[in-house]
Amino acid sequence: MGINKDQVEGRVKEGVGKAQEAAGRVTGNQTQEAKGAIRKNVGAAQAKVGDVTEKVKGSLEDAEKEAERSPGTTTKLS
Repeated sequence: MGINKDQVEGRVKEGVGKAQEAAGRVTGNQTQEAKGAIRKNVGAAQAKVGDVTEKVKGSLEDAEKEAERSPGTTTKLS
């Protein structure tokens, strides 16, 4: 399995959101803290989408390999 765009972008957004949230907390700026929390959660969700996408790709590849090993199977799954 590899790493896809959603995983990378999501984790970057998550990190930026954590920093923004912490900065808002330190400065007492509730708006920045809330925006950071939102960005962090959106990034985490995007990263999770990427994780699931990779798992599905891996499962499809495994199923296709298994189908190729099984005699009499002619249908590919992708």
